[in-house]
Amino acid sequence: MSDTLPHGGSPHIFAKTFGDCVMSITLTVTKDGAVALGPELLEHLGVEPGEALDVDLDPCGKISLSAARPEGSRNDERPRGRIEDTFGMLHHLANGPAPTIEELNDVIADGWAGRR
Repeated sequence: MSDTLPHGGSPHIFAKTFGDCVMSITLTVTKDGAVALGPELLEHLGVEPGEALDVDLDPCGKISLSAARPEGSRNDERPRGRIEDTFGMLHHLANGPAPTIEELNDVIADGWAGRR
């Protein structure tokens, strides 16, 4: 059963729960346009008060928040952009024409049979 209840003692944070699990949280935007993230959300994101967040905007009107990582850190290489941006990214590894579907099926069959 899903309930929507005030969350974390704040009148501006509401959580949808399923049993003991918080599934989603609704935040209220203040008159100044601010949104407060409670301690549980900050902990979930792995950030402390005063640290930066990355905000990714989606064309459908949604946002995604994640902890901002310094330039050059390992997590700075997370996927961004469109799926189309990945097409052809392995082209430099190809030697000749792409394999046919029959050739791919043979390779798969050999792999399942333990021959590769």
